[in-house]
Amino acid sequence: MSMATRTDTQSPALHVADSHELIRVHGARENNLKDVSVEIPKRRLTVFTGVSGSGKSSLVFDTIAVESQRLINETYSAFVQGFMPTLARPEVDVLDGLTTVITVDQQRMGADPRSTVGTATDANAMLRILFSRLGKPHIGPPSAFSFNVASVRASGAFTVDRGADKTKAVKRTYTRTGGMCTRCEGRGTVSDIDLTQLFDDSKSLAEGAITIPGYKADGHWTVRIFTESGFLDPNKPIRDYTETELHDFLHREPTKVKVNGINLTYEGLIPKVQKSFLSKDREALQPHIRAFVDRAVTFTACPECGGTRLSEAARSSKIKGINIADACAMQISDLAEWVRGLDEPSVTPLLATLQQTLDSFVEIGLGYLSLDRPSGTLSGGEAQRVKMIRHLGSSLTDVTYVFDEPTTGLHPHDIQRMNDLLLRLRDKGNTVLVVEHKPEVIAIADHVVDLGPGAGTAGGTVCFEGTVEGLRASGTITGRHLDDRAALKETVRKPTGTLEIRGATANNLRDVDVDIPLGVLVVVTGVAGSGKSSLVHGSIPAGAAVVSIDQGAIRGSRRSNPATYTGLLDPIRKAFAKANGVKPALFSANSEGACPNCNGAGVIYTDLAMMAGVATTCEECEGKRFQASVLEYHLGGRDISEVLAMSVTEAEEFFGAGEARTPAAHRILGWLADVGLGYLSLGQPLTTLSGGERQRLKLATHMAEKGGVYVLDEPTAGLHLADVEQLLGLLDRLVDSGKSVIVVEHHQAVMAHADWIIDLGPGAGHDGGRIVFEGTPADLVAARSTLTGEHLAAYVGS
Repeated sequence: MSMATRTDTQSPALHVADSHELIRVHGARENNLKDVSVEIPKRRLTVFTGVSGSGKSSLVFDTIAVESQRLINETYSAFVQGFMPTLARPEVDVLDGLTTVITVDQQRMGADPRSTVGTATDANAMLRILFSRLGKPHIGPPSAFSFNVASVRASGAFTVDRGADKTKAVKRTYTRTGGMCTRCEGRGTVSDIDLTQLFDDSKSLAEGAITIPGYKADGHWTVRIFTESGFLDPNKPIRDYTETELHDFLHREPTKVKVNGINLTYEGLIPKVQKSFLSKDREALQPHIRAFVDRAVTFTACPECGGTRLSEAARSSKIKGINIADACAMQISDLAEWVRGLDEPSVTPLLATLQQTLDSFVEIGLGYLSLDRPSGTLSGGEAQRVKMIRHLGSSLTDVTYVFDEPTTGLHPHDIQRMNDLLLRLRDKGNTVLVVEHKPEVIAIADHVVDLGPGAGTAGGTVCFEGTVEGLRASGTITGRHLDDRAALKETVRKPTGTLEIRGATANNLRDVDVDIPLGVLVVVTGVAGSGKSSLVHGSIPAGAAVVSIDQGAIRGSRRSNPATYTGLLDPIRKAFAKANGVKPALFSANSEGACPNCNGAGVIYTDLAMMAGVATTCEECEGKRFQASVLEYHLGGRDISEVLAMSVTEAEEFFGAGEARTPAAHRILGWLADVGLGYLSLGQPLTTLSGGERQRLKLATHMAEKGGVYVLDEPTAGLHLADVEQLLGLLDRLVDSGKSVIVVEHHQAVMAHADWIIDLGPGAGHDGGRIVFEGTPADLVAARSTLTGEHLAAYVGS
């Protein structure tokens, strides 16, 4: 009885610890956010939507995720913090109720030639241990199976001082067994340099024989060191060189020489090219240098290891007739089956963990990859899903997962699978925040935050907060476009020719023959991993004047902006220089015109060692980046800093008429407006652009090229439903101007708008690689013979 009484008297009131059910954001002002305040429910799925550039990433990534990470970093000792990236506190008044944030973004994985899908996840590490335990013959520890570890042998003597007595020298030998192929150093490919691209052997050095970018014969140091080194005759054609001279010219080891009384180091042309061009990441090179490297260097599979990267010893050790190179080359879904068949009590925990990792790949729709696939070749969506694998089996709960458009690169068929994963993470008791445009994902949200109404300075406010039904009825841009459906075209264009692909076998393609019609809008589609990119990027015959625009990141520091990247700044600087009778370099914040206090950065970075560094606006130039004297020069009543602060739309008007009329600048601005970037300001740092904005910026720079065939890789990535219409208009204009456009795309609106569809499949990996449909969208919908056909038919409502 007393027990019952005690239970009755217990208060049914909520425990105070359960009252923190919201993440509260007040007064967020990062980037273009205008004092945004939102309350996000915990342990629910919240989708952030809005047009491209409306401030979604600024709120989710640059405010919530950054502050959570910063607070976690502050819990470590000052010593440990010194090794961590320093994060500045975001511009926000109050951030309450934060939990640990795990960010799964779309940053491409590093294109390091040594990084593969296996090394980027833990799968390779576990396989190496497995082979070192079970492989026959036994060749050594796990490092013996690693293509990133070289075998080392060393011996020598060393002495140890102990107390007053000096011990005699002790001889030691040290060995480490690695699995690296010695010929290609674990890269799998060997490179040959095509000498005809480096120099013209009919000319002498003085006549400008060297054809490498930057090697000018007119007194430039790069060539003077060759002509004045004393090793070579500057007036003798290269084809007449003796064997010694040719060796000195191409291969000589670094040698100290004196040129005009200055001590310099002379070395052969080939090692010089390798150091200056080939040691850098291809994507980080300027476009004209990248084009030179592509011409001059040919990569072939290493003849010694057959492209497996592994030494002969590592390949000789096998489990059930399979060596580690075979295992890494298998499709992951097949490898999972093989691992399931191994039964060895001594490594049971290892097998269980490896099994779980490989099954996660399959579950997330990446079973078609192999572990030896270089991680730099993954698309943004694939890279994001590879990063998710770590979190799927995690026992952590009550954390906040932040996803950046997780459905990028997914066929409508795969989106359902991704939705299930997001819901599963939520149901484990986690808060899931998703930045997304796809209506299929918005539909499963518990809570929606719609930002806008426009992009850039026209965005940054919350237009709607609430349920999906509420969003539909809200009348915001997203609400109005949520149920948009593009109709099939009444008539399709007639092709003007064909681009023939014969016997394509790149990656998983099965000897594909296809005629891609030219002069029309062609959409290549199919489930993720069916071979679309292999077909359009890897199989188009050389010399087919193709301009390929992918989603690779634009490399640029915070000093780069749309004006510098597109080449727009050159005509602007020249126009300013001409109008004021001074030299153009004055109008560059990276050159002579830079503010001396901040070196043209506009802000001064104060490094506070283990604490977050602080960026303060430069007091001298007030963030304008230029010297005060430069700002006295005007063009059309504006100084250079005011021009860089303009949006593309304003600048197009400014340079289009009147005193500031500059046709070269106006043309580039027209291309930027055409691709839907009218809201970007000319001086906005490239580091603040989203993936979709970067791709459209690339597209704008390529619009001037003479290539007649444009290949676009998922141009709708990062585009709001309302912007997709504008993109379709742009694609139509490109085709109507006589260009051929081939688009790799999953978005049903783009498929419906196509003149011709090529559908690959039927599945992914070795279940794909075939063409399952070629024809018009109307025929595809009528036939419903493929997964794409079914989803497109459902979309257009027929």
